[in-house]
Amino acid sequence: MASVFWDRHGDLLVDFMQRGTTINALAYGQTLRQLRRAIQNKRRGTLTEGILLLHDNAKPHTAAQTRALLDSFGWEVLDPPTAPTLRRAIFIFSASPT
Repeated sequence: MASVFWDRHGDLLVDFMQRGTTINALAYGQTLRQLRRAIQNKRRGTLTEGILLLHDNAKPHTAAQTRALLDSFGWEVLDPPTAPTLRRAIFIFSASPT
């Protein structure tokens, strides 16, 4: 399975999980750390401007461990969309307009 993260400028991270691996809060946290590094490398200055993360309300996304990690990053999490076609999408937005 692949998790794809992008912003308005393009892809930030494509994370492939090994076959048979389960996504849980620990695995999602590792992916979020990789995403943070990708943002640091590909979108300099974006982390200091602020990150708005839009992801669905799957258990790994709403786990206390995940919320604590996102709080430590200083990222704001938007409420998940209600449209069925958007529920599986994860979006990254810069908090400041350019």
